[in-house]
Amino acid sequence: MLLFFKKNYFMSFIYFILYFVTAIAVVLLFLFIYAKVTPYDDYKMIFEEKNLSSSIGFSGAILGLCIPLYSALISSISYFDFVVWAFVAMLIQLTFAYAMTRVQGKFSFEKHINDNNLPVGVLMAFLSISIGLLNAGAMSY
Repeated sequence: MLLFFKKNYFMSFIYFILYFVTAIAVVLLFLFIYAKVTPYDDYKMIFEEKNLSSSIGFSGAILGLCIPLYSALISSISYFDFVVWAFVAMLIQLTFAYAMTRVQGKFSFEKHINDNNLPVGVLMAFLSISIGLLNAGAMSY
């Protein structure tokens, strides 16, 4: 137990908490903003209407954010560097969601997710994850 309180171990733990709490805060902020960016009410669709398509698409967006967050966590050279890349990851994921949910006509994600079209929800999830992987790869300088 005394070993834990040596300066190096204690500071490592403090940094772990700082990075972990920041990553969780970014995810929570993303959850809030994502619901504002999409033209439909994700939370209502998931929790009240039990819309599986919306749930799958939203879950993919969360994973699509967490993949580059992980990359930023392991690649960053400082806390500030991590925070910058975390916000870049979030901005890219939100921009993608905004763009995809604004497509109209036959390929309207908004319409198909509102109609609980499962294949479209799965497609949205995998597109979000793919964007996250590309984002993570691009930041692994």
